[in-house]
Amino acid sequence: MVFISPTHAARSSVSRPLAAFALLAALSSPALAIDWTLCPGIDEPVAQGTPAPRYEAFFSPYTHHWSHDPEHKPVVAVSLSRLLPNDRSCGISLFRNSFGQPSAYAFVGKSWPGLLPSYPKVYASVTAGILYGYVGQYKDKVPLNVGGFSPAIVPAVGYQLSPSSALEVQVLGTAAFMVGAKWRF
Repeated sequence: MVFISPTHAARSSVSRPLAAFALLAALSSPALAIDWTLCPGIDEPVAQGTPAPRYEAFFSPYTHHWSHDPEHKPVVAVSLSRLLPNDRSCGISLFRNSFGQPSAYAFVGKSWPGLLPSYPKVYASVTAGILYGYVGQYKDKVPLNVGGFSPAIVPAVGYQLSPSSALEVQVLGTAAFMVGAKWRF
């Protein structure tokens, strides 16, 4: 039998995120010959006189779960993305998950504007990244969860209201869908 002291458990919960961060930092090191850049162009300065937006903010006040669970709480999410060439993006979303736990989602994404020729304002997008926040008794609520970290893919369909605003529905796997608005600036 192995006894783990409370201080060891605390160090373990802190060391996992630090180890993940150290691994990502090592992989992005210029000393490696492989280009691991997920967000090419993210560090480039904004060109002078360019009218194109560089960022996108998303706000969702409503999430609908496919099935009712008395433990579900309202979910409100906000995200900020850096827009990149070729309709790509990188960003982070902060939210309280369905069980009230503070959570985050770091992602890369791709969108396809004008998806349907007869409806040019309709677009589709998908993001993929790492989700953190389903811990403790809720760790099994998302697949492949290791220490609160799990992979995620979020497809979405939206409608462009103007060049700088849109309404969007994001599908959260077999759990729910989220309705929100986007603004580009």
